[in-house]
Amino acid sequence: MTIRNTRTGGQILIDQLVAQGVERVTCVPGESYLAALDALHDSPIDVVICRAEGGAAMMAEAYGKLTGRPGICFVTRGPGATNASHGVHIAMQDSTPMILFVGQVDTGMREREAFQELDYKAVFGTMAKWAVEIDRPDRIPELVARAFRVAMQGRPGPVVIALPENMLTETAAVADAMRIEPAVSWPAPADIEQVSAMLASAKAPLVILGGSRWTDEATKSIARFAERFDLPVATSFRRASLIDADHSHYAGDLGIGPSPGLKARIDNADVILLIGGRMSEMPSSSYTLFDIPTPKQKLIHVHPGSEELGRVYQPALAIQATPAAFAAAVETLKPAGAVAWKGEAAKAHADYLAWTDKARELPGTFQYGQVMTWLRDRLPKDAIVCNGAGNYAGWIHRHHRFHSFATQLAPTSGSMGYGVPAAVLAKRQYPDRVVVAFAGDGCFLMNGQEFATAVQYDAPLVVIVVDNSQYGTIRMHQERDYPGRVVGTQLKNPDFAMYAKAFGGHGERVERTEEFAPAFERALASGKPSILHCIIDPRAISVGKDFAPAVKA
Repeated sequence: MTIRNTRTGGQILIDQLVAQGVERVTCVPGESYLAALDALHDSPIDVVICRAEGGAAMMAEAYGKLTGRPGICFVTRGPGATNASHGVHIAMQDSTPMILFVGQVDTGMREREAFQELDYKAVFGTMAKWAVEIDRPDRIPELVARAFRVAMQGRPGPVVIALPENMLTETAAVADAMRIEPAVSWPAPADIEQVSAMLASAKAPLVILGGSRWTDEATKSIARFAERFDLPVATSFRRASLIDADHSHYAGDLGIGPSPGLKARIDNADVILLIGGRMSEMPSSSYTLFDIPTPKQKLIHVHPGSEELGRVYQPALAIQATPAAFAAAVETLKPAGAVAWKGEAAKAHADYLAWTDKARELPGTFQYGQVMTWLRDRLPKDAIVCNGAGNYAGWIHRHHRFHSFATQLAPTSGSMGYGVPAAVLAKRQYPDRVVVAFAGDGCFLMNGQEFATAVQYDAPLVVIVVDNSQYGTIRMHQERDYPGRVVGTQLKNPDFAMYAKAFGGHGERVERTEEFAPAFERALASGKPSILHCIIDPRAISVGKDFAPAVKA
């Protein structure tokens, strides 16, 4: 490989990102990495300037979810890095490829607790797949290439790279690294034969899809596989876009408050084929869905990370493979004859439709469930729906139906404040698609300032703020465990419609169900980033349960 002319560390770094095919980065600028910022000036990379490091990191994580390549985020040292840790934690728990570049103090000042100095290996060591500091510019290509590999291979996740300020201004003559494509682990032919044999002897099998390292084609391949074997297919928590909700074999999603029918189906299953997911706390109903360490069902666990196979559940068959590779391997697999569970997939899908079809009546004039069912029919099938954490998200999971790959952007880690930054990135990435972000009032104000980023980049997303003037999830738990003793959960909120207008966007207040549809259409027609401020009765606290009488407005 030809060695390039002498360049600064900052220029070498940005050249590596170009070589890796990076199309955009998110950032909050800082003096600690000015040389890298300067190199971005003449690069083809789109620089998305954010308003807080947490939002910038969440945008990078959302990019990783959408594309399968690492989202790239730049932040400054100290408080910039700790603010960005939110996104790093999401990327780790959600198995998303991401690289966070952090400015660092001059190498000659280390170990003095210099201005905003942190030991990034210590701070991020348990939160990231790898944390490293580059102290010489000639090592940048080597370590950045390794970072892309670490972020994408096996179980994907975040990498944190510290960039000492002086290293970025020093010069070196070094060759660029080649473009990295992650290694793919494939199932052995004997594994596929055993899958076939276990299905042949099954009476009530079920497939669960989750995790990352999927492709659009892989999801379609698994759908065809399910059709050939007449298998019911469920999705893991916030992975609903791994199969078309209209598919005749879709049985619903496993998350907070799954349908009783689906839980019963899993309990009665004799073979479970888990592809890509970890079956962690949320999809496993707090680790109650399967026995630990050995499930009573015969578990076939397919996962790209060897460390996840047998970590919690001991499988009858462990297959280290990416979901995409496994999907390709079973593309031609067919049942030997008639299956014993014929017709169960159709029943499972009918149960799913019945469970999600109609919304229950809520207290108050704004019927959030009816709004969700209206949006379910109104949104294009490729619309991207984003949300953070909170009880408001339960209505999305229960009533919205995802139809296309990578159209659900939501943190399986349960991090608040995710929806708006994710929607900004999604609209920047796919400007011709409808992008809708849902947020509770508490969730929105954790990263709502990124609405200004949407305005700056003319990204006309629609944010639906569901306002019940409280941290609703915690209030629900509070009323359950300590009824009538409300503390720390009540909120006094601004006028979110005026908030949108103050930033230069479109905003409307919605107090009645019938006001929502025309307001949503006006928001889309405005061509501006929009906020619909929807007022919901504080007693309407859960999608799946009647409101507690102790909860007062």
